Amino acid sequence: MSERLTRDEIAERVARDIPRGAYVNLGIGMPTKVSDYLEADRQVTLHTENGMLGMGPEAHDDEIDLDLINAGKIPVTELPGAAYFHHADSFAMMRGGHLDLCVLGAFQVSATGDLANWHTGRPGAIPAVGGAMDLAIGAKRTFVMMELLTKKGESKLVESCTYPLTGLGCVSRVYTDVAVFDITPDGVAVTEVFGEDTVESLRETTGLPLIDATVPVR
Repeated sequence: MSERLTRDEIAERVARDIPRGAYVNLGIGMPTKVSDYLEADRQVTLHTENGMLGMGPEAHDDEIDLDLINAGKIPVTELPGAAYFHHADSFAMMRGGHLDLCVLGAFQVSATGDLANWHTGRPGAIPAVGGAMDLAIGAKRTFVMMELLTKKGESKLVESCTYPLTGLGCVSRVYTDVAVFDITPDGVAVTEVFGEDTVESLRETTGLPLIDATVPVR
């Protein structure tokens, strides 16, 4: 493979790691794409913070019902047995530890798994916390899905976050367009590399002493 992953390819890669039968929340932005790559026989149940359990893939054409949307206001489908409930009940599920996993976007993730994804701290920037804090702490595991570099070419995987924090030590795995990173007690481990990057080049890009835990892919 000669190129970095597209956003859809990252979503497909994330979907492969979601356990069978899991209850999962997908954050707004890139993570919403994951629903399009979950196979029905995996029996994954998707939760949305605006009050739905049993969400299906994104809706298209005649499937679109503007009263049926996810937290990112994208029209979605419903699966057999889908349920709807009050926003407060939805947050109770998130805060009460009832979700096995959440997939969130991020501005930054630190080497110890701290997450910053709701505000850049820049004057005039519009904060968008949503349910991110509740998900990051309430879900049993937190995956992050993001492109590794900002538009300025700076790494979003950092030694310590400089943006306002969403949660401390909550991220367990980071999926990017160039590699998959696991946050471990011993440090950040690279488990897969895509495109032309290497673990050594990623060390230079991130400035982190990354652990090489790669296995051959593709």
